[in-house]
Amino acid sequence: MSDIPEMDSAKLEAAADELLAKAEADTLLPPDAEAREAEMAALKEEVAAARDRLLRFAAEAENTRKRLEREKAEGVLYAASNFARDLLGVADSLSRALAAVPPEERDIIDDVMKKFLDGIELTERELLSVFQRHNIRKLETVGQKFDPNFHQAMFEVPTSERPPGTVMQEVQAGYAVGDRCLRPALVGVAKAEG
Repeated sequence: MSDIPEMDSAKLEAAADELLAKAEADTLLPPDAEAREAEMAALKEEVAAARDRLLRFAAEAENTRKRLEREKAEGVLYAASNFARDLLGVADSLSRALAAVPPEERDIIDDVMKKFLDGIELTERELLSVFQRHNIRKLETVGQKFDPNFHQAMFEVPTSERPPGTVMQEVQAGYAVGDRCLRPALVGVAKAEG
C-alpha cells in the first residue's frame, strides 16, 4: 500500500522536471516577453500544484503507516482475548478448590492432602503469572464504585456502612486485558437502607 504513493510521487516529480525543462527551453527562445512571462507563470502554477499533490500523498502515506502500526499493536495486545476468556473458568475452578478447604482446617489434614493443596496453589499462581505477562489483570472490586463497564450487579445490599453504588461483595472475579473488560465481575452493590 505504501508503494502507491511512492509511484505517484515519482510520476509527479517526473512531470515537474519535464515542466521545468520545458520552461528552461522556452527561455532560450526569443518569443515576445509577455507571452513568455504568461507561460512561465502557468508553468510555475503547475509545478506548485504538483508539489502540493506530492506533499498530500506523502502525508496520507505517513498517516496510513501510523494507523497500521497502531492496529498491529492493538492486535498483539488483544489477540489472545478469546483464549484467555476460556481460561478464566480454569482460574475460577482453582480458586474454588482452594476455598473449599479453609485455612484453619489445613493444619489438621494429612500430608498427602497438604501436598495436593500446595499443587493447586502453585498451579493457580502460575496461571495468574501467565495472565499478568499477557496484560490480563484481575479486577479489584470490593470497596470500589460500581462501574457498569467492569461490574455486573447481581444483587443489592441495604447498608449504611458505605455509600450507595459501592461494591460490597464479589461473587465472581472479573478480568480485564489492557483497557478492555475481558469478563465483568459479578458483584453485590450497596444501596441505602429503608
